[in-house]
Amino acid sequence: QVRMVESGGGLVQAGGSLRLSCAASGRTFSNPAIGWFRQAPGKEREFVAAITWSAGNAYYADSVKGRFTISRDAAKDTAYLQMNSLQPEDTADYYCAVGWINIATLQPQVWGQGTLVTVSS
Repeated sequence: QVRMVESGGGLVQAGGSLRLSCAASGRTFSNPAIGWFRQAPGKEREFVAAITWSAGNAYYADSVKGRFTISRDAAKDTAYLQMNSLQPEDTADYYCAVGWINIATLQPQVWGQGTLVTVSS
């Protein structure tokens, strides 16, 4: 059974940076990718970024391209989301997930518990 543990959320001013981490234990070949989704109050959950464990192919939502960078340490089963130039509209609960890539987005199979990112103006 896959278990996801997230860390790194918090409060930051606009223009600042945060780094999220997600450690996946019990990863199997049925979950070849890992990534993040986010959900702002009153909005639907949306894809943010994903990366494949083996090749490191990365995929991003248009809204975060050029500002966010996803990376992974396959030996540690851990992924990272470096978020730069944060804006108030990036405020959301961020959820890590493992799954597979389909049409440049992540099809999630297992979710993490979520971590709150708040960007003040």
